[in-house]
Amino acid sequence: MAGGDEFYIGYQRQAPAGLSRFQRWTVAALLLAAAVVAVALAALQSDFDPGVFEFGVVRDFAGVVHERPHPLLLVDRPGHNLPEPSRFLLVAAGKHGADGEVAGLDGRRVRLRGTLIHRQGQTMVEVVAGSVEPTGDATARPAAGAVDLGVQTLRGEIVDSKCYLGVMKPGRGKPHRACATLCIRGGIPPVLRVETGSGEYRHFLLTDEAGGVINHRLLDLIAVPVEIAGRVLRTGDLLVLEIDPTTIRRLDAAAGSS
Repeated sequence: MAGGDEFYIGYQRQAPAGLSRFQRWTVAALLLAAAVVAVALAALQSDFDPGVFEFGVVRDFAGVVHERPHPLLLVDRPGHNLPEPSRFLLVAAGKHGADGEVAGLDGRRVRLRGTLIHRQGQTMVEVVAGSVEPTGDATARPAAGAVDLGVQTLRGEIVDSKCYLGVMKPGRGKPHRACATLCIRGGIPPVLRVETGSGEYRHFLLTDEAGGVINHRLLDLIAVPVEIAGRVLRTGDLLVLEIDPTTIRRLDAAAGSS
């Protein structure tokens, strides 16, 4: 052809040398570009939440039940001569609290079966329905009193503890808001997630000023940035924030009105 242009006909067994080189370089460039884009997209993604839900793994637990403000199990720490037991929040399957599973057993020593959910030192057990049984002790030693850490003003996000600790990833933020609302309405303990500034977070179980349940008073404040002032109590490895829900300030609304 004029000008020495190469021409390839499909039924030929081999393309001209110039066209073959062009195709090889084009394919290599496209593969390299795809790899660069994939790495860039991966780098822009948030890290997976570190929570763990041992789905399908059922374990045996024994300890003392406390019903209020939300059910939890006080479990002695084996191998450690520590005065304070570990505190495992208890929930039922699905989007439900475990109040019905432990009703009437406050202060009793029990055994139960369930699945572990845990994240950054906070532990929860999803209780197998009907598995909670008193072990015969009418009463057990009460937990040590809470340490009053004073009134603090904290900024963070209200999340449902079950999803956040490991059942869902991510278990926070606006994409998870509808699920978190259903969980908290169903009795899952609400938690305030507060960033410490070092890439880690503290978690505060939310109650009213008398230590009572406030789930239904938080439904319009889930998964948005908020500022909350209240009294912080430390009970073993559990932080509790006692608040007046009417004083919670939405930071996104405040920013929008400024």
